[in-house]
Amino acid sequence: MFKIFDEKINGFLFIIIFPFLLFFISYYGFETSYVVGIKSWEKAPDFMFSSVYAYRVIPNYLSIHVTDAVTFTVNHYLPFAKSFLLKQGSLFYHSTFLINVFFFLLTSLVFHLILKLKPVALLVNENVRRMVHLIAVFFIVIMQYVPTNCDLIAIFFYVWGMFFTLKYAERRAKADLIGLGIIVFISTLVRETACLNIAFFAAVFISFQNIKNKNFAFLKEVVLLIIAFIVPYVALRILIPQHASFFEGIYLIKNITSPYNLIGLLFGVLGIYFSYTFCDDTGKTMIRKYLLFSIPYLIMIALVGIFWETRLFMPLILTGMVMASYQFKKHYI
Repeated sequence: MFKIFDEKINGFLFIIIFPFLLFFISYYGFETSYVVGIKSWEKAPDFMFSSVYAYRVIPNYLSIHVTDAVTFTVNHYLPFAKSFLLKQGSLFYHSTFLINVFFFLLTSLVFHLILKLKPVALLVNENVRRMVHLIAVFFIVIMQYVPTNCDLIAIFFYVWGMFFTLKYAERRAKADLIGLGIIVFISTLVRETACLNIAFFAAVFISFQNIKNKNFAFLKEVVLLIIAFIVPYVALRILIPQHASFFEGIYLIKNITSPYNLIGLLFGVLGIYFSYTFCDDTGKTMIRKYLLFSIPYLIMIALVGIFWETRLFMPLILTGMVMASYQFKKHYI
C-alpha cells in the first residue's frame, strides 16, 4: 500500500508540480521582448476582437472573464497583495498565466496517458518514459517566450485528440471517434490548428496498402472529422463581423530572409528530425504520412506565420515524440 501511495505522490510531483514550477519560472523569472509589452496590458487588447484573433472565441472569452474574476478577487479579497502583484505584471498578465498553466498541466497529464498506452520497448521502462515526458514539457515551456491566450489551449485539445485517435485505433469504439469529433469541433473555436488532429488521424488510419487495394473504409471517419472542423470554421466567419481578417499579413519573404526566422525554422525542422531518427521503420512512415497530410498547415505557417515564434512548430514536435513512443502495428503503413 505504501509503495502504491509513493508511486502516486511521485507521479503527481512529476506530472503536475514540477511542470508547474517550470512554467511559473518561465512567466515570472525572466522577460523576453514579447513579454515586456504584454505585462502592461490591463485587459484583452482590442485587436483580439477585430483581427484573425477574433475567430478564437474560447480564448478571448476566457481572457475577458478570467481577468474580470482575478480583478474582482484581488480588489475585494486581496487588496493587500495588489501592489505586489502589479509589480510582477498587470492583472491581465496574471490571468493569462492562470489560463495557460491550467491547460498546460492538463496537457502534461494527457501526454503522460499517451505514453502509457502502447509504448515501444524502450519506453516500457518508466524512468525512460518520464524522461520523454520531461523533454516534451521542456519544449512547451521554452516556447512560452511568446505567451498568447490561445496556444496552450489549442495544444491541450490537440494532445487530447491524439489520445482519442490512439484509443480508437486500439479498440475501435464509436465513443472514441465521437469524442475526437467533439474535440475537433471545440478546438476549432480555439485555433485553426484543430485541423492537425485530422492530419494525425489520417496518418494513423490511411494505409497506402489499403488505397492500393481500393479499400476506402477509412473515408467515412475522415469525412466526419472534416465536417467537425469545417462547420465551426465556416460558422465563425459568417457570424464574426467582416472586418475581422483571415490573417494579419503575408510573411513569406521575411521568413526566408530574416536570420531570426531562419533560426526558428531550423529549430522546428531539427525538432521534427530528431523525433524521426528515434522512430522505428513503422514510426518513420507514420511521421512521413503525417507531414504529408499536414501540408496545408505547413504552407499557412510559411505564408502568414512567423518562424521565429517557434510555438507554431510545437504540435509537430509533440506529434514526432508520440510517433517515436507509440508501438504502431505494421498494417498501419
